[in-house]
Amino acid sequence: MNSKVLQQLLEEVQTGRLPVAAALERLRTLPFEDLGFARVDHHRQLRQGFPEVVFAAGKSLEQVRGILTSLCARADHVLVTRLAPGAAAALQLDFPHARYHRDSQALTLSRGEVPDRGRGLILVISAGTSDIPVAEEALVTAQIMGHRAEALYDVGVAGLHRLLAHQELLAQATCFIVVAGMEGALPSVVAGLVDRPVIAVPTSVGYGASFGGLAALLAMLNSCATGLAVVNIDNGFGAGFLAALINRQD
Repeated sequence: MNSKVLQQLLEEVQTGRLPVAAALERLRTLPFEDLGFARVDHHRQLRQGFPEVVFAAGKSLEQVRGILTSLCARADHVLVTRLAPGAAAALQLDFPHARYHRDSQALTLSRGEVPDRGRGLILVISAGTSDIPVAEEALVTAQIMGHRAEALYDVGVAGLHRLLAHQELLAQATCFIVVAGMEGALPSVVAGLVDRPVIAVPTSVGYGASFGGLAALLAMLNSCATGLAVVNIDNGFGAGFLAALINRQD
């Protein structure tokens, strides 16, 4: 339930079009609905502007289905992350309006158009092609939250001219998400070129000494570039959500 729906509900009670008992029934599952295996937070959209996001990894298909059924009964736009292709195919039988984004392993469910909540462009940049799955998770997250987001992939520091060839696109963005594995240098480069927020996402891409993304994470945390913040390893969702808050109109 979002603020617009709640306001309409209260107005209907105020004018007498809706009995108090009926309004209470609609509000029965606020602030959460207990499914036994999960307590679905239906109040989150009122608090944070977007419904609870489902992290599918570690959950059974039945659990994800139950949570989605609960969320979709009350929200127009829902996001599931880290969902395996087989599970996605099974869920699409129950939710035919669902769209599976294979590269990011994310599932989005929307009734109608996603409202535009942004004030500019979120530009998602990846250092290499191997970083694209995490970058795509950030991209899908920002888009389902109502923001214009575009991608610029494989422009890492091993060939910096590939990034510099897109100066015009860099100038258009309000916020940047920069995804990199290996030595994790690209976010520092981007932050040194622009005067807008840069969200750095280290990935677990790399050879042994990258330590599953730890080397990239530490490099980003130790960046001397200003205006740069860092999320956890492979956390494209966290970066996309943060960028959406930065780019929000209100």
